[in-house]
Amino acid sequence: MKQIIECVPNFSEGRNLEIINAIADSIRNTPGCSLLDVDPGKSTNRTVFTFVGEPNSVIEGALAAARIAHKLIDMTHHQGEHPRMGALDVCPFIPVSNITMQECISVSESFAERLALELNVPVFLYEESAKLDYRKRLPDIRHGEYEGIVEKIHLTDWLPDFGPAEFIPRWGATAVGARRFLIAYNINVLGTKQQAHRIALNLREVGRGTEEPGMLREVKGIGWFVDEYRMAQVSMNLTNYEITPIHIAFEAARIEASKLNVAIAGSELVGLIPLNAILSSAEYFIQKDNLMLLDDDAKVKLVVDRLGLNSLSIFNPKKKIIEYMIGDDDKLPLINSTLKDFISQIAARTSSPGGGSAAAAIAAIGAALATMVAQLTYGIRKFENVDKEIRSVLPKLYSTTLELVPMIDKDTQAFDEYMEAMHLPKTNDVEIAIRDDKMQIGIMKAIEVPLKTMQVANNIWNEIKEIAKYGNIASHSDVEVGARALEVGIWGAYRNVLINLPTITNDEYKQNILKEAKTISDNAKIEMQAVLDIIEGRLK
Repeated sequence: MKQIIECVPNFSEGRNLEIINAIADSIRNTPGCSLLDVDPGKSTNRTVFTFVGEPNSVIEGALAAARIAHKLIDMTHHQGEHPRMGALDVCPFIPVSNITMQECISVSESFAERLALELNVPVFLYEESAKLDYRKRLPDIRHGEYEGIVEKIHLTDWLPDFGPAEFIPRWGATAVGARRFLIAYNINVLGTKQQAHRIALNLREVGRGTEEPGMLREVKGIGWFVDEYRMAQVSMNLTNYEITPIHIAFEAARIEASKLNVAIAGSELVGLIPLNAILSSAEYFIQKDNLMLLDDDAKVKLVVDRLGLNSLSIFNPKKKIIEYMIGDDDKLPLINSTLKDFISQIAARTSSPGGGSAAAAIAAIGAALATMVAQLTYGIRKFENVDKEIRSVLPKLYSTTLELVPMIDKDTQAFDEYMEAMHLPKTNDVEIAIRDDKMQIGIMKAIEVPLKTMQVANNIWNEIKEIAKYGNIASHSDVEVGARALEVGIWGAYRNVLINLPTITNDEYKQNILKEAKTISDNAKIEMQAVLDIIEGRLK
């Protein structure tokens, strides 16, 4: 799965559209970056840009924007209502999908170091990236603002983490760090502002003060009345949605409202939200009501319904969920092509796509066939006696099918990267060494991708055997074809591992890979036959 980071740089310019557009274009034109929002403020004289991408792309996008700001923004003339200390005032990096906070911290440090080195400007690390506790909070770093940098930057306690310890008049200073995703979430209350605020005081972490803390950790909140909606709201910032997710905040607000004899009338998400935040709420409602939902779109609809996210305006997942706003078609050309085109590309006079991508496709089809039979059994009245067994295996079969599909493109991409390394120059010893190193990295990836296909596919044999035992027997041939296809896919991936192993120079790596791959391949043959034997036994 793709790693996604959100970057939200704040630039000290909110009035000059030429500068704002130039910064926006620099991000928009950076390969791999998707610019999601540009929010300028005239009174604050500040613009907040929001964009996402994979780690390296996000670093390049932020640097491209900083270069434009370095040329066009002059802090010696800056005035605005918002606290500020630099042309690029603050640049947070936020983990969104399939990336850890530690990885995000590393990204922030790489950006900070490159920014300071290239533009010769002072950079402070803050939030999760801070090396010292007293530098974690942005207000503490920004205290004294731009005008205070002149003296502050020379103090021992306030030397920058990167760049010169000197005042750069045109630029000022920049704070860079990693922080968690903040969800702005409002819950509608059919009551007064005062009642909404009482609920907020009960919920927010600080509560009513040190002697009366609130119920929910990592939550800030107030109650207010919105004239536009003619409704009170509990307005919350969920600063760590993994600790307090949106469904917990909603359920807690509903309970507190009932104590005041007021009603909750849905809620609204302000801004964007990561997909996994929605899916974690979906899992809560699925478990609570013993539901069976497989498709992410269905899970999103469930959350929208249960939280009343359509109560004030239409909740459009394509405009509210970050992952849905990022197109992947250009990065997954094979799986986004027609089946006819995919087969034609394999048949073409090129070495890729080849056996590895074909093996991944075959394995995915095998898993999909088992999933299909499970779906044809689940929810059918005459199979109610095996409902428990089907429910226990269907989610894993479905998720494994989806996990195998991207391996089709990844296998071809890995091989292409190896071929690019082969074509690097080798006119001297340095170039030869670089080429050899890149080739080893490339061939390892060309081995590890089909090995991953094997690992994922080999993980559902128990589930397929359960379908063979309890699935709709009228579809027995589909189970048999699925088991055969899964085994063939594993075998094909195994052959792609073997063909690339001789090129590896690390013998220990080679032996470990060979041992694991052979074990999986041998196991697949045994398990496939076990599935066929179960079907044969049911047909007698």
